[in-house]
Amino acid sequence: MTRKAPELDVLLLLEGTYPYVAGGVSSWVHALIQGYPQLRFGAVFIGSRREDYGARRYTLPENFVFLEELYLFATEAQPPVAPVKADPQVIENIRQLHACYVRDRRSDQLPRHFARAIEAIGPGGRLDHATFLYSEGAWEIIKDFYRAHCTDPSFVDYFWTVRTLHTPFWQLRTVIERLPPARIYHAVSTGYAGLLGLMLKQVRPHPFLLSEHGIYVKERKIDLFQAQWIKDNRGAFERDPGQISYFRQLWIRFFETLGYLTYQAADEIVALYEANRQRQIHDGAPPERTQCIPNGIDIARYAPLRSQRPAAPPPILCLIGRVVTIKDVKTYIRALPAILEKLPQAEAWIAGPEDEDPAYAEECRALAKSLEVADKVKFLGFQKLTDLLPKIGLVVLSSISEALPLVVLEGYAAGIPAVCTDVGSCRQLVYGLPGEDAALGASGRIVRIADPEGLAQAALELLTDHAAWQAASMAAIQRVERYYDQDMMFARYRELYRKHGAWQA
Repeated sequence: MTRKAPELDVLLLLEGTYPYVAGGVSSWVHALIQGYPQLRFGAVFIGSRREDYGARRYTLPENFVFLEELYLFATEAQPPVAPVKADPQVIENIRQLHACYVRDRRSDQLPRHFARAIEAIGPGGRLDHATFLYSEGAWEIIKDFYRAHCTDPSFVDYFWTVRTLHTPFWQLRTVIERLPPARIYHAVSTGYAGLLGLMLKQVRPHPFLLSEHGIYVKERKIDLFQAQWIKDNRGAFERDPGQISYFRQLWIRFFETLGYLTYQAADEIVALYEANRQRQIHDGAPPERTQCIPNGIDIARYAPLRSQRPAAPPPILCLIGRVVTIKDVKTYIRALPAILEKLPQAEAWIAGPEDEDPAYAEECRALAKSLEVADKVKFLGFQKLTDLLPKIGLVVLSSISEALPLVVLEGYAAGIPAVCTDVGSCRQLVYGLPGEDAALGASGRIVRIADPEGLAQAALELLTDHAAWQAASMAAIQRVERYYDQDMMFARYRELYRKHGAWQA
């Protein structure tokens, strides 16, 4: 992107989302930028490799004036191999840092050792990338920690895993030199985006805000438990079925540590709902810095769609989201045969991109074929919601992990009930919080994770009983209008931005 700005009001730190990936978090980012046209926004997009992303999925607003892209796992030239002597004090600090990492990631010393390391890897610092790669001191640390802690027999895999884990620190530190000044840094997750935020907070001291839609560490654990690229070199008789492999544990501890350090550095920590705020506190967030700001949507955009719906609810279920493992599209497909037994005209639509995990998408298509429902399962790709919503009778969310899903709220605004798994804030969205919210009634049904029979039953309860569907539709409209209007969300973030100096008016 060629747009550059001499100074930003808010610098967004985004990992794997806006503007290259469509979906809930990206839609939220886009709405946030548009919601404050008086502010100058910029962003750092952090991704894996450039070829993993297609074209931008959003037209960038006029007040979005800067974009820096960083691809952490792109093939880049390493510093030339040469003898390098490491500063003994720097090496000792790195030893202490990693000792905290192994012994107690909640140690008061960990943020101090980390801050010294960040200072050392900066321009002109005493721990440049070449020193990490080629110095004898760094080599000795790797050997010592392998002997003391690694339970995997492969030193070669340990060596390269350590290099892979650490290289992003230099990449992120380098990108800071290319960023314009900003009044506020706002990360939309922990992980690498949060790491950049805490680096910026140290190098260019300004307020640092963190908003988490899901809990990043929890979601990365799910990914890492399923990852096929993480090696386990133990023999069959060495493996304890109750223990995960050392390298899998290493990656999990890495992201847990980044999460803790990010929480310690952030001036404000925002969750979407109370259960996630409590999870943040459990993971190390100082309670006095935490608060909940629910997602909100542009209700006026979707309310006119109610009049476009047929008199009877269409027998169309629709999963709106990426075709990826965490959405558990397979359970959704497995529910369809039971639905068709009692509602033969039903169809299961899937509206979302398939390019993030093409192998999983192909498995979903094969599953539909094996269950002999391929003619009833429609893979629609990315769809414009205002065109899609009037045609469907239920929004289905079969995910194994979610936060506060925007697609449910968008469906509600159009008068469409939802069937959701019991994840994230979905129970709150469907049945309401105790009190006036719950008194509105159920705006759908909640089912267990990975329960196709339960999902089928819940869908049939609504699609075959017009009165039940109508009651759920009315509750959905009232709930979203009363509690999830985006103007409420904008007002809360406006307060935060003003408090920390982004808003000068």
